[in-house]
Amino acid sequence: MDTNFLHAFLGGALIGTGAIILMLANGRIAGVSGIVSGAISSVKKSHLWRWGFILGLIFAPWLTTLVGFSLPTSLPTDNLTLAVAGLIVGVGTQIGAGCTSGHGICGIGRLSKRSIVATATFMSVAIVTVSIIRHFV
Repeated sequence: MDTNFLHAFLGGALIGTGAIILMLANGRIAGVSGIVSGAISSVKKSHLWRWGFILGLIFAPWLTTLVGFSLPTSLPTDNLTLAVAGLIVGVGTQIGAGCTSGHGICGIGRLSKRSIVATATFMSVAIVTVSIIRHFV
């Protein structure tokens, strides 16, 4: 039996739970681009939670290997392509006033019209991009 759906369900539940905990404990939305931007632009002691959040994002995948999950051993592209793609995403989060985590998880959860439109745009562009790459490249 394929259990990928279960992994996706549990991952989504953990992300949602983390977003709720951050909102309840800190009054902050779990938008990764805003958290990273705030961590980089400020050295205030009150912003240390941002670095903890970022470190959690980095080290959580390796921690999951302790309970039996596996990580990919290679990526389908080179590091330069990944770096350029990351920069493009960063520019997009500035233009869109947030990232997929902020709009898609927290914004939709708060029934924000702007976040619903932003998430629909992200998803539409992603679907078109994957379709083009899979069928024409």
